[in-house]
Amino acid sequence: MKQTSLFILFTYILFTACAGRQTEEKLVSVTIEPQRYFAEKIAGDKFVIHTVVPAGQNPEIYDPTPQQMVKVSKSEAYLRVGHLGLEEVWVSKLLENNSHMKVFDLSEGFSLIENEEEYEHEHQSGEVYNHAHHGVDPHIWSSVAGAKKMAWNVLYAFIDLDKDNTSYYWENYNRLMSEIEETEQQIARLLESLDNRTFIIYHPALTYFSHEYGLTQLSIEMEGKEPSPAQLKQLIDTARTSGAKVVFIQQEFDQKNAELIAKETNCKLVVINPLAYDWKKEMIHIAQALADGETY
Repeated sequence: MKQTSLFILFTYILFTACAGRQTEEKLVSVTIEPQRYFAEKIAGDKFVIHTVVPAGQNPEIYDPTPQQMVKVSKSEAYLRVGHLGLEEVWVSKLLENNSHMKVFDLSEGFSLIENEEEYEHEHQSGEVYNHAHHGVDPHIWSSVAGAKKMAWNVLYAFIDLDKDNTSYYWENYNRLMSEIEETEQQIARLLESLDNRTFIIYHPALTYFSHEYGLTQLSIEMEGKEPSPAQLKQLIDTARTSGAKVVFIQQEFDQKNAELIAKETNCKLVVINPLAYDWKKEMIHIAQALADGETY
């Protein structure tokens, strides 16, 4: 009987302690997993970071669930990438009912690249999203310079939210910057001896990375859609002429056309995930794939 009473008491204490931690959690929401990587590195144990777009989903067109929106509404702040299509639509709507929430644009101060083409996508909810606001390429996290700027803006956000722990956030930021700079050095070593600097990719998510390292990105996706047979033939001809060795395909897109192009051009097909949580690991994986393509 005594053991039963002790078990009940222990269970009650454990439950109330857990409940207390849940109510004390300070929540910040982000759009995609790479943002959570940067945010958690800097926030440490001071905030819990919630990602809206699940792994494997396309953030250009994803429709947040009601449960996710409730969680976002409980956040002290929202860290937006800056110019992703869905952010343009629903972040402003979210703020209409959550005036307490602060929103920070992680692309602020970064030199953005204009898309050559801007396209619209009709979402299942009936909303029409622009792929990028005024044609701006939103994929800044897929580059070292973009990661550095995002990290700086994340630092600013947490200091703004919690000034009492400013020195703590600075220490974490400096550690993150050391990691980003180490990643930059590894990428540079992998790419420095590339003879052919052209690659093919389904969705053009490596524009900033390409500009950073003098690469040429050929996109399979045409204006946000599958290419027509004529466009596909033209891309294959261009790829053959360029001597490209690697075709990248992202996990959230259909591999059919990427496989066809890889076969027709004798390129190595490589699955990448620019939306992965582990930013450092994925960036090195992309650079390593390009380096390995030289001997394919």
